[in-house]
Amino acid sequence: MSLLQLGMLALIALQASADSRQTIQFTKDSLEAVKKNVAAGKAVLVDVRSKEEWEKGHLEGSIFLPVTSLRKHSLDVKAVAKTLPKKEEKKEPKILYTFCVVGMRAKEAGRVVERLGYQVRVLKPGYEELVKAEFKRAEKKD
Repeated sequence: MSLLQLGMLALIALQASADSRQTIQFTKDSLEAVKKNVAAGKAVLVDVRSKEEWEKGHLEGSIFLPVTSLRKHSLDVKAVAKTLPKKEEKKEPKILYTFCVVGMRAKEAGRVVERLGYQVRVLKPGYEELVKAEFKRAEKKD
């Protein structure tokens, strides 16, 4: 990624944090559709909960991107670009399904990540609901 591209992403991110009135809606995708998209490699789950919540349990294959890292004072566009799937020009962009506990942090994160040029769909169901819907919990490492 060039310096010009990174600079543009930083400007977009600053604008995103400044405009909190922009809304993003919860996805209408069913949890079965989400599972199918993730299994097919068309999408990834992005867990925006806190580090403490993540360490208590998270979904297998999910990406950890706490919403606090996306706020204006702590946003590092380079780090976000390294954490999320690469945007490839000739391929269909991956869908990023953001989730938290009840959806509010997922919406906040979704707004910022969408402004950075990613295809975002916000999940209303939270971590516990996803586990109940048989999304696989990651094995704890000792």
